[in-house]
Amino acid sequence: MTSRQRVLAAIDHKVPDRMPIDLGMHTSSGISAFAYDALRKYLGVSEQTPVRIRDYVQCTACVEREVLERFRCDCTVLFPPFDEEYIWSPREGYDFTVPSYFRPAMNEKGEWVVHHGESSMRMPAGGFFFDGDWITIEDRWCEKVLSAYAKEAERIYKETDYFTALPGISALYGSTLDYFCEMYTDPGGIARECERSLAEQLAICEKIMNAFGEKIQMVCMGGDLGTQTAPFCDPELFGELIGPYLKKLCGFIHANSDYKIFLHSCGAVEPFIDIFAECGIDALNPVQVSAAGMDPVLLKKKHGDKMTFWGGGADTQNVLGSKGAAEVRENVNELVSVFKPGGGYVFCPVHNVMGDVPPENVAAAYDEAYRISAY
Repeated sequence: MTSRQRVLAAIDHKVPDRMPIDLGMHTSSGISAFAYDALRKYLGVSEQTPVRIRDYVQCTACVEREVLERFRCDCTVLFPPFDEEYIWSPREGYDFTVPSYFRPAMNEKGEWVVHHGESSMRMPAGGFFFDGDWITIEDRWCEKVLSAYAKEAERIYKETDYFTALPGISALYGSTLDYFCEMYTDPGGIARECERSLAEQLAICEKIMNAFGEKIQMVCMGGDLGTQTAPFCDPELFGELIGPYLKKLCGFIHANSDYKIFLHSCGAVEPFIDIFAECGIDALNPVQVSAAGMDPVLLKKKHGDKMTFWGGGADTQNVLGSKGAAEVRENVNELVSVFKPGGGYVFCPVHNVMGDVPPENVAAAYDEAYRISAY
């Protein structure tokens, strides 16, 4: 199978020739630019060009084709070249390529700070990502930016057989404590906001379909619904209040395109999975196996016939960055043995590989995933 065929088969719950592998297609299936810089040096590839940053909050990297091929990955990031760029050096030994409009400034504490309107975020001295407001500077849906994404999607489609996806669709619900409280105190206001957001997203989806056609295979949306120990809100209330609007959005996408729908939602989200499937979500990420109720055996047994799990292949919280390479391989083997059978699975670790993860552990995880990938 080609990579594109392999991923599509897995999402359709068919058994492909081998388990698909992802490193960096989505902003929550990737690798920190700091860890990626170390990984490139460890592998001895692509050391001449500074790492290109994909996500300016999490500081994740654009993974190059040479590395994708090294780990037999089947997906690639959809992220067009910058019109104007420069080299940002967050600290000694690290040089990253970023767009000219991303301008962190160092304060008196040695922290990197970004201001945009009334929002701000900071990276502590020696840190690996920004904290604070989640600042999105790029207007994904303006004609110029959308055209650049479409041009890059066409290049990927014609020049490679990689599976790729467009991020940025709204899942129609918020992910703040205030929002979850308003679901109880002002359900009418939440419903009106869902109506407004649905109309906006339907118009955006029409733009996407016209601009991209068959050149992408999936659209991605996100909204965290779980803490480490429990859901943020009552799943039944979520299904009653948000579900009908999310179902209309997913229904429109499926009725008017062949696009698959990917939802990123962290934490203890098992009680929502049936709702996601009913609404039309095809794949769930990051599959946080260390959260309450997210036991892989339970997830696969209860939901594996209707939900593709995209992630959960290495425990980033307890193993990937803190254990040795042998234990990483053992962890990957244990998790993949649960998620892989029968299709409906795409391998990547839980969320992103963090900045201080040793490169030998990253290589161990992906090499082990490929070693046991065949059906």
